This record gives sequence, C-alpha cells and structure tokens, in this order.
Amino acid sequence: MKKAGRPADKAKREAILDAAGRAFFDSGFAATSIEQVAADAGVSKVTVYNHFGDKRGLFAAAVELECEKMRGQFQTTPDLRGSLRQRMTAVGEAMMAFLSRPEMVQFERRIAAETEHEPEIGAAFLASGPHRMKAAFAGLMRAMVEAGEVEIDDIELAVEQFASMCKGMGDLERRFGHPVDPVRDRQRIEGAVEVFCRAYAVDECDRD
Repeated sequence: MKKAGRPADKAKREAILDAAGRAFFDSGFAATSIEQVAADAGVSKVTVYNHFGDKRGLFAAAVELECEKMRGQFQTTPDLRGSLRQRMTAVGEAMMAFLSRPEMVQFERRIAAETEHEPEIGAAFLASGPHRMKAAFAGLMRAMVEAGEVEIDDIELAVEQFASMCKGMGDLERRFGHPVDPVRDRQRIEGAVEVFCRAYAVDECDRD
C-alpha cells in the first residue's frame, strides 16, 4: 500500500512546491499563506504541513527548487569536451540568466525587506539558494584543480571573485529598477572569464 501511495505523494509535493513558488515570488513570504498554497495545489493544509513542517520549511524547499536549475550547470566533473573558457562562459551565462529574471529580482527585494523583521527568512534564503550554488560552483572548481587545468589556493574566494565580476553593478542596478542591459552583461561575463583565465589557468585560455 505504501508503494502504491508514493507516486501520489510525489505529485502532491510537486503541486505544493509549484503553488508555493508562485505565491512566494508574486506576493512575498509574509503575504503567502499555507491556506492559499494548499488551495492552489488542490491539497489540504494538513498535507502541506506533513510534507514541509511549517511555512519556513515550505519556503526553503521552494527556494531550493528555484535554484536547482542554476546549480545544474555546476557539475562536479568538468566536461573536457569544451575549453575552460567555454565552460566558465557557460557558468557566467547561467548565473546572469538566473539572477536577472524579473521575478528573481522582485523576490530578492521582498526577502531583503522581510529579513529586517525576521532574520531567519534571510538565513533560509541564503542557505537554500546562494550558499548551495556557491558550494556547487566550488565543487566544479575543485574538479578543475584536480584535472590540472587551474591552480587556485582559495577556491571559495575564486568563486566569489568570478560571481562578483559577472554581476558587476548590474545586480545592484536591477534591484533599484534599472533595466537589464544584455550587451553590458555579455561584456561583464567575457571580462570575468578573461580575468579568471589569466589569474588561474595553468595554460593560457585560447580565445574561441
């Protein structure tokens, strides 16, 4: 009986996360209610609580799901079919595509405002999203070091450096209403890859 129920449980969980993700992104943490999420997902409140414990647990799961797509770019084993420059460019493009989504910008604004009143919300967001993605990216860099492609003493610092160079001022500007500038974003990524290759590559990165 338990085996027969698992597909249904999985479907319910996915429906809840889908509804929760829309609610959190559209309305923010404070304005999202378990009752509304349950109604939108077509389940009972008890089912939501059984799967996620409480609203903060639901929030953490929803954020993790949103970040999963980006983390998928950071495999622990480098794809040696592409050059180092190509792979780092792909990472930069995935990062900027994720961070520049209008709903992500709106979400971060709400989280920042609500964290002032409930610091736990900010901690949950960082743990479920940025910190997990940083760890995944660090795993990719460690694999590159082990493959002899790069020499990096402080991998976490290198991760932060590359991410910061890709974002530039664009990340801050978008939070304050500045429109996305695809041309400038492309230049930031190319510049970040160039600096990374010059700083860490064992052999000079060939231009593609």
